Amino acid sequence: MKKVKFIINPSSGRQMMERKVDVVVKMLLDDGYVVGKYFTEKKDDAMKETIKTCEEDFDMIIVCGGDGTVNEVVKGLVNSKNKLPLAIMAQGTVNDFATYLDIPKNANEFFEMVKNEHIIDIDIGKVNDDYFVNVAACGIFANVGYQVQPEKKAILGRMAYYFEGLKELAVQNIDPIRVKIESEEYSCEDDIMLFVVSNSSSIGGFKKLAPKADVLDGMLDVLIIEKSGPTELANIFLNILSGEHINHPNVKYFNTKSISIDTKEDVPIDVDGEYGGKLPAKFEVVSKGIRIFVK
Repeated sequence: MKKVKFIINPSSGRQMMERKVDVVVKMLLDDGYVVGKYFTEKKDDAMKETIKTCEEDFDMIIVCGGDGTVNEVVKGLVNSKNKLPLAIMAQGTVNDFATYLDIPKNANEFFEMVKNEHIIDIDIGKVNDDYFVNVAACGIFANVGYQVQPEKKAILGRMAYYFEGLKELAVQNIDPIRVKIESEEYSCEDDIMLFVVSNSSSIGGFKKLAPKADVLDGMLDVLIIEKSGPTELANIFLNILSGEHINHPNVKYFNTKSISIDTKEDVPIDVDGEYGGKLPAKFEVVSKGIRIFVK
C-alpha cells in the first residue's frame, strides 16, 4: 500500500488545480493508495512540509503549484536524508520545469505516470547556500518573476510576466553590469546585460532559452548577454524562440559544473522566479540531486 503526500499551493491556478487534484486523488484512492494533503499558506511552508514528510512513512510526494513551489519542495528534499521521489502537477503561471520534462497535464495521464513509477535521477543547481531546479539569473528581466503581483499572475497568467518585462524595458536605462566571471571554461571581467545559469532549456516561457541544457548531463548551461544597445537586444530576443540567439556575437553560451560571478554593484539574483539574494554568487551543479517521475 503506497502512501502519497500532496503538497499544494492553493494560489496557483486555483479552480482548475482543485478539480485536477480531486480527480487524481480519487484515482489513487480507488487504486489502493493512501493519500495525504497539505495546503501551503506562506513562503517556505512547502519546504518545511517536505522535510516533515520525508521523516514519515510516505513513499512519494506530489507537488501542485508553479516553479516557486516546486523549488521549495526540492529544497526540502535536498535537506532530507530520505529523498522521496517527486511528481510535479504543474499549476503555476509558466511552469518551465514541468514543460521541459513534458509532464502530463491531463489527469488520467498524470495518474498513469505515477502508477507506472518511471523515476529518474536528475541534476539540480546550487547558488551559494540556496538551490534551484530550473534557473538562476541576474540582469535585465531577471527580477520579473518575483516582481509580478500574485493577483496579476492569477488573472493574466503567462502574459503577466511579459507585461512586466515590457514595463522593465520601458523604465530601465538598460545599463550594463560590470562583473567578474570565473569558471574552468570561461573567465572575464566585462560589462553584461544578462547572466543566466540554467538546468533546463525552458526559461520564462521560452522553451529554447538555453537550447542545449540537459538535466541528465551533470552540467549547468550558462548564457551571458554582453553589453548591447536596444537594437542588438531586440535582435537577440527575437531569436530566442528559435534558439538561434546563442549564435549572436554578443552572446556567450557554454556549460560548466561550477561558475562564480562577482560585482561591486547591487545586483539581485532570481532563483526559479523568486528573489534569491544578491551577488556575489557561486553556482554549482548537484548531479543526480533529486528523483522525479516522468512519462
